[in-house]
Amino acid sequence: MVNTGDTAWVLTSAALVLLMTPGLALFYGGMVRAKSVLNMMMMSFGALALISVLWVLYGYSMAFGDDVGLGLVGDPAQFAGLAGLMEDVTAEGGLPPMAFVAFQCVFAIITVALISGAVADRARFGTWMVFAGIWATVVYFPVAHWVFDFSVDDHVGGWIANGLGALDFAGGTAVHINAGAAGLALAIVLGRRRGFASEPMRPHNLPLVMIGAGLLWFGWFGFNAGSALAANNTAAVAFVNTLVATGAAALGWLLTERIRDGHATSLGAASGVVAGLVAITPACNAVSPVGAIGLGAAAGALCALAVGLKYRFGYDDSLDVVGVHLVGGLVGTIGIGFIATSAAPAGVDGLLYGGGADQLWRQVVGAVAVGAFSFVVTLVIGAVLARTIGFRVDTEHELSGIDQVVHAESGYDFGSLGGAGGFRPVPAHQSAATEEVSA
Repeated sequence: MVNTGDTAWVLTSAALVLLMTPGLALFYGGMVRAKSVLNMMMMSFGALALISVLWVLYGYSMAFGDDVGLGLVGDPAQFAGLAGLMEDVTAEGGLPPMAFVAFQCVFAIITVALISGAVADRARFGTWMVFAGIWATVVYFPVAHWVFDFSVDDHVGGWIANGLGALDFAGGTAVHINAGAAGLALAIVLGRRRGFASEPMRPHNLPLVMIGAGLLWFGWFGFNAGSALAANNTAAVAFVNTLVATGAAALGWLLTERIRDGHATSLGAASGVVAGLVAITPACNAVSPVGAIGLGAAAGALCALAVGLKYRFGYDDSLDVVGVHLVGGLVGTIGIGFIATSAAPAGVDGLLYGGGADQLWRQVVGAVAVGAFSFVVTLVIGAVLARTIGFRVDTEHELSGIDQVVHAESGYDFGSLGGAGGFRPVPAHQSAATEEVSA
């Protein structure tokens, strides 16, 4: 018989995680310039639509089907179309299979959406959709198998979860390091935005950024606490650790800004929130609440410093996917090896709690393996698409704004404000970008 309480919690958590993708769209949309806000948000919504379909057709089977060799990928045919999973085959007190399918689907969606921030203002929407489908198939679905698919009874799962034994409760490797490394590779393939490092590219709508960050924080409780797959003590510990680590990260980012720049900004607060959420994701069942505060504070400060690396090394990670998700994911994943405590539900001691380096090396290997795989494969996918169907918009369209050219829409109808001048939308049948008109 189904455990209705646990099922309700997992389905609610899935809905919370689903809300994170529109939240991400608002967060990213506010950070870009007004002329490309719709394109930015559409990349998140496009990922939501596409990946949900692919997950049903074969993605779930690749991630959670029986391993077909070496712990690298599940059998794509075993649950193709979710065949056989609608039947109530739940063990006593367990979850219906489709509840787990739904929960893991929304993880796949937001992982793909996260990458889009690295190529804001310059990517073709059609090519992005092709990339999203290919990347999910050859990178995310296999990596989810590595990290999340545990061997149970006759079922054989992935190599990180079972052979290596690295801890990743809710996706520090599979989601954040994976997306961060992919974002870096894609930013390299597409190249810098016109005017990068020489012209101001300020966020056009900071209230949108703050709203998006708030929705991400809210939804992340489903992301982390929901990964317990039950309404139990582990979920409660993950909930509290997620709350305090995020708060500490926001404080750490703001303090770093204040010392470095003389100002604590709203953008810094929102970015610190996301950095803390990222860092606590793999560790929320493995550390104490005090450990979560320390981990969050470290992530906030380190990510605040890391976002400036793009200017030093010359890659244009538009919305700091690398600085926040790759670096934050590394802090959280490797941090487990230092501050994990056996008093937490995971039951493992890290280096600072007398556990030696055993868990630490496992965490490092898992993080490096996922990051390297994602970076190399994404580099190949991006390069092939760029040389065949084209990945970057024309210079003229980039300068005038992607929204009008690609979507025949504008995020803001300035013309309706009246006055001496404004902007009017260009009809869909015209190819010109936004044009200025006089009254």
